Amino acid sequence: MTVTDNAPADSGHADPPIHGLMARLGATMADRFRLVVLAWIAVVVALGAAAPSVFSSLAGAGWQADGSESVQVRELAQEHFGGTGSDALQVVVHSETHTVDDPEMAAAIAGVTGVLDSDSRISQVVPPQPGMTISPDRHTAIVLGGAGADPNAMVTAAGDLADPLAAVATDGIEIHPTGASALWSDFNAANHDAMIKAEMFSWPVTLAIMVLAFGSLVAAGLPLLLTMAGLVASAGALVLLNELTPISVWAMNFAMMFALALGIDYALFLVVRFRDALRNGASARLAVAETMGTAGKAVLLSGLTVLVSLSAVLLVPAPAVRTMAVGIMLAVVFVLAATLTLLPAVLGKLGRRVNAGALPHAKRQQQRSSWFGRWGSLVHRHPWPLAVGALGALALLAIPVFGLKVAMPSIQVVPEDAAVRQGYEVVQEQMGAGVPGTLQIVAAARDADEVARVAAATEGVAMVSPPMPSTTADGADLVLLQAVPDVDPSDPALAGTLDRLRADLPESAIVGGAPAENLDLQQALNDYLPIVMTVILVLGFALLLVALRAPLVALMGTVVSLLSTGAAFGVAKLIFQDGHGAGLLGFAPQGFLDGWGPVFFFAMIFAIAMDYTVFLLSTVKEHYERTGDAAAAQVEGMAHSGRVIFAAAAVMVGVFFSFALAEPLPPKEMGIILGVAVLLDAVLIRLVLLPALLRITGGAAWWSPAWLRRLLPEISFSH
Repeated sequence: MTVTDNAPADSGHADPPIHGLMARLGATMADRFRLVVLAWIAVVVALGAAAPSVFSSLAGAGWQADGSESVQVRELAQEHFGGTGSDALQVVVHSETHTVDDPEMAAAIAGVTGVLDSDSRISQVVPPQPGMTISPDRHTAIVLGGAGADPNAMVTAAGDLADPLAAVATDGIEIHPTGASALWSDFNAANHDAMIKAEMFSWPVTLAIMVLAFGSLVAAGLPLLLTMAGLVASAGALVLLNELTPISVWAMNFAMMFALALGIDYALFLVVRFRDALRNGASARLAVAETMGTAGKAVLLSGLTVLVSLSAVLLVPAPAVRTMAVGIMLAVVFVLAATLTLLPAVLGKLGRRVNAGALPHAKRQQQRSSWFGRWGSLVHRHPWPLAVGALGALALLAIPVFGLKVAMPSIQVVPEDAAVRQGYEVVQEQMGAGVPGTLQIVAAARDADEVARVAAATEGVAMVSPPMPSTTADGADLVLLQAVPDVDPSDPALAGTLDRLRADLPESAIVGGAPAENLDLQQALNDYLPIVMTVILVLGFALLLVALRAPLVALMGTVVSLLSTGAAFGVAKLIFQDGHGAGLLGFAPQGFLDGWGPVFFFAMIFAIAMDYTVFLLSTVKEHYERTGDAAAAQVEGMAHSGRVIFAAAAVMVGVFFSFALAEPLPPKEMGIILGVAVLLDAVLIRLVLLPALLRITGGAAWWSPAWLRRLLPEISFSH
């Protein structure tokens, strides 16, 4: 179907020929409105059929370093020791008035045993053992449900069995599931609920900002169209992908946030350009082609940059971290596809009706902002003071990052009323600080006595259990020992205890357990951080170089993106490690940042920063291609992209900061770190530092040697 508004407003002639791949794509989408819409409806319906089960279908575990010693211990415990590894369910039975010898406690323990026995995911039930899982005063006992399924199924089992186990409790007897599987179950549930609430809170704020930014109710609704299409499609795709390999439930949480933020960014950039082309007399079809030939290229490059940045996270050997990146990447792919196909088709169909319901200021608004033009001129006149000021502010905020500490989350990341936290605290109070963080040692049976002797003599170990023989014939030469540390599992001293055990135990012994899995994962994250950063920086530079065909400006665009990242983590250190503002934000600081933050948030921040870099530099390059005047291009680039960057940043900051209101700590960390990064990047870097550097470098910024120009593809942003 061909759009009806296909001639210029002031002429009856047909549109001139359209040149350029992206421009032709836009015109084709506008010409085939019905086909494009039907295709998207088919995609959304097909994938949307699976979308409703996304949160119940996706995996709850995966916080591990694949191939690590601790993961080997867990796998051996499941295979040869009845599933008594780190993913076993631990159910705490406690009474202030009864002991395990009383009939009331015995009945409660029998009830817990019955609930666990009835679930096929529990391989065996281990009753409370004196000296190990019965407290000295006999008021507390732990019933162990061996893992008979994979870690993700055990996290699901912990959630499924929570209510039946709670029903066993009576007056005077408490029942609390605890252990790693229960922790991840409560952790995921609390964070999922918090992120849904934050999303719901952010929608009205986002809509208000969009109406102001777009100036029209119809135009403001277009990003919601993209976001919903992208979210539904990515949710369904994640469910289908989960059939092939476990995908973390966190993947969808992050995908929701990123799809909203990027969908608005991309739509804003295209709609502003489309409306400007209409004002200049172009037909709807030609305006779509012009928009896609200029802003569409920038959006495509931005999307590729985001995908490249997040793809580097796939190098980290941690399933949860990898699949979070996969979730965001899927959302970006679908939102980007909708932006480059569905949005041009809708714009072509709407034509001048895109301004329906326009606010008074929008009717006069043009793409070129006189305010940002004046700001660009100010930067042009005073580049050095502004550059030094922006650098100084960013450096000052980044200084704290050198004292940043990271660790896997402590029990404090779940709410105080969570069953797993209550059980954890009861166990510590009744049995010792280190019992919830018991280490497990698997060794050759011949070395059992030596392992027990060395472990008991190791500094930081409070108690060692007798060796437990394998329950299977093919593991008869193995034994399992439990080593109880003398400190809380989140205490940094535990890392030293683990290192000493691994160094001093016989060669056949390997050490695992839930705290060891956390420490091994943290070490893997630390080891891969410089690799991930290097890959992101190199690929980001390469993409900018290909798009802009200028080594110096590509280098500047890449390096300045590091500054907002460093400043954001500096602020994160002050808030989440040192506790500044903790009372205002409603959380108790752990004394460190959650361990996945540096790797994962670096990729996300860099992706967003490069998003704005692309928007600014592509606009400057467009004007430089037209005029050859670097100074004028810098000013006009600011005038034509400043409002878009500012509005897009306002939306992102609103979305991200809404997560700061969440009760659980991880969404709060994510929201504040990303929100601060976007705020600093948009204000200090894209609107001050990068334009100042363009002014200082002048025409040299856009110089490229002849041999490099011959190697790089011809990409033009001018129309």
